[in-house]
Amino acid sequence: MSKYAMFGKLTAHEGKRDELANKMLASNETLNSMEGCIYYILHEAEDDPDVLWITELWVSKEAHAASLKNEKVRALIGSCQHLIAGGDAVKVRPIGGKGF
Repeated sequence: MSKYAMFGKLTAHEGKRDELANKMLASNETLNSMEGCIYYILHEAEDDPDVLWITELWVSKEAHAASLKNEKVRALIGSCQHLIAGGDAVKVRPIGGKGF
């Protein structure tokens, strides 16, 4: 199996980025125990006060898909939806480098 990676962009409703980030960061315990997750990093955009970027690396596409079925992950997504105005994801295939 090859590793699976994604860059995600979440646009919060105006003025709600910090609240969204705090909710997402509060889920660190869930992510730290998530089987197959190598890293999941949340970033604030420097040029847009409403945007968060996410970088994810998983051991496989299947591990990522399984995470989306996890009850705690589904609850987190549900609790954040009202804060999100839009989102996009770019799926990429890691090919090497530091940390690979």
